[in-house]
Amino acid sequence: MEKALGPSPDSDFYFHVHPWDYNQGASYAEGWDAIQKKYPNIQIKKIFLAYEEGAFGKSSWDSTKILFGGSNRYTVDGAPFKSAALGGGDYTAVLEAAKDFKPDLFIWAGYDADALPLLEQSKAMKFSPGIYLGAPPGWPIGFGSSKLSKNVMLYGMWSTALNETNAQSDKFYKAYVKKYREEPATYFALLAYDAVYILANGIKAAGGTDAPALIKALEATKYTSALGETITFKPSNVIKHQGITRQKILQWQNGFQEIIWPFEAATSEPVYPFPAWK
Repeated sequence: MEKALGPSPDSDFYFHVHPWDYNQGASYAEGWDAIQKKYPNIQIKKIFLAYEEGAFGKSSWDSTKILFGGSNRYTVDGAPFKSAALGGGDYTAVLEAAKDFKPDLFIWAGYDADALPLLEQSKAMKFSPGIYLGAPPGWPIGFGSSKLSKNVMLYGMWSTALNETNAQSDKFYKAYVKKYREEPATYFALLAYDAVYILANGIKAAGGTDAPALIKALEATKYTSALGETITFKPSNVIKHQGITRQKILQWQNGFQEIIWPFEAATSEPVYPFPAWK
């Protein structure tokens, strides 16, 4: 989509808040570098990606090879599986490959339907890498209440833990739960909330919706986000106005998603290593 929009000035009307895939990937690398530096007991040399065999998984595999396999720092391997969401559910082959590889960081890229079955089969095989990380678009409802979720890591942009340290997050969360009688399923609800406020503030500052004036007003954005970021707009690889450029590294602890990195938004320290199955 970004390439289709084209570079400035033709795309100057477009303000993009969510990080692009390459932004996210770069932030994962940055985060793991920072975590290893702060916590010397956490060291990553070998990374294995188990990826669902469709477009989502294959794109994750392609980006992982480029991001982590492009230098001598990491040794990267991976294998596909058929997602339970698409009629699969037997992860024996991919988990055996991962176990033989002995990764320091194990990542799976699939769907919410894969989360618990993967853990159940990992436990049955006694596969317990130092870091066990899931990267689905969303987690199954009630995942945190399962004992299998203990100390699983994940990528994301928000968790309820932010309510303790971020007033915007707390305000949004309480209003959302009051209106809908349930928690936000993903961070996209907060992202949309932030986008509406950024646009409203821009219109107010511009005195209307005249495009040149509104673009200028939005370029001056410095918005304290419910996602725990101060959103400003800077050039990306293609467009002129990119907002957030990183995701967060989180961990399921005691049934809740705790933020591990970035450290300025952290709500807990990492539990490491991922506990061996009993």
